[in-house]
Amino acid sequence: MALAPPPRRRIRVGTTHRLIPSRYPATGILDTIAAPGDLAAIIELEGWTNDRLQAELGLLPLIPQSEWVVGPSATVTMAAFCHPSHDGSRFTDQRLGAWYAAFSLPTAHAEEAYHRRREFEEVGRTPMPVQMREYRAGFDERFHDVRPARRFPQWHHPTDYRRSQRFAGNLRRAGSSGIVYESVRAPGTDCLVAFRPKLVLNVRQGHHFEYRWQPGAAAPTITRL
Repeated sequence: MALAPPPRRRIRVGTTHRLIPSRYPATGILDTIAAPGDLAAIIELEGWTNDRLQAELGLLPLIPQSEWVVGPSATVTMAAFCHPSHDGSRFTDQRLGAWYAAFSLPTAHAEEAYHRRREFEEVGRTPMPVQMREYRAGFDERFHDVRPARRFPQWHHPTDYRRSQRFAGNLRRAGSSGIVYESVRAPGTDCLVAFRPKLVLNVRQGHHFEYRWQPGAAAPTITRL
């Protein structure tokens, strides 16, 4: 018998924190146009033969045009959806991304430091210094709530995301706005994943940081630049 979906709760928060490597561009074509229709016209004129356009827009055609955001900070917002991780994340697979964020900056650091170190381990390299850029955003929407982790352990597995990806995929196809969950890397604190770009409000850039791992250390030293 199928399990009932978790409860939905309204999440009203002015500031959440998302960290991405600074190598990714902060601005792009989405920041310079005024309406989604303008971008659609550019795509029609250029087609998908323009390599730069393809690289920047990624999986945009999979997202309904009604959900596209344009203007300041639109590039970083849409990139979260259009450029998913090659093997997916906790609540998204490689087919389509989402906006992940933490409710506190220390939690965002704990989550990102883990994933950055894991990337180095996967390719057999010693962790090197990484510069990260912070983005802050607000939300006012009803999300499915799977907190605390002890109540929903199947969706908080430390390394195996297969069940949580299937679960989230079903919710997303049914129209869910996203999920609020307990951080696995900083237990007792909270994160969210938003499935629709237009739910990510008031995106603005925060600080820059550097992660630097000492030999044998699991966690990096974090320096604000």
